[in-house]
Amino acid sequence: MNDPMKEQPQAGLENPMNHPEELPAGSDGTPKFGRLLIVLVLAVILIGFITFASEWFYS
Repeated sequence: MNDPMKEQPQAGLENPMNHPEELPAGSDGTPKFGRLLIVLVLAVILIGFITFASEWFYS
């Protein structure tokens, strides 16, 4: 039987829109969420600080 997923692409059709190849996110291919998590926590702390400071300032 012919399996369309295992067939080799025809010449010239493997990348019809000339997109660049995807780069791995980490050395082992796993995404790096550590820095994103740190930035998210700092953003929440900053928003909390702004909220309490504005409440203190305007009351």
